[in-house]
Amino acid sequence: VCLLFQALRQISQRTISTASRRQLENRVSENQKLFQEDNGLPVHLKGGAKDSLLYRTTAGLTVFGTMYVVYYLLVSSMPKKPN
Repeated sequence: VCLLFQALRQISQRTISTASRRQLENRVSENQKLFQEDNGLPVHLKGGAKDSLLYRTTAGLTVFGTMYVVYYLLVSSMPKKPN
């Protein structure tokens, strides 16, 4: 039992290590330039085609969800027909 706890402790210490496995390039200044650029685009679309697709998908799902809720409320408000 003691060996099991020691093994679990070693595994948990390895996975919660603060050392990163690979160094990532710092691109904050590049992103700041991109998002602060005055090109007439709203900030939620400045990321390019991926942002546009994500925005349109979210808007479409929101419209569909709203229409479904209204439909379901109308159906739920109707009295049920007796058999």
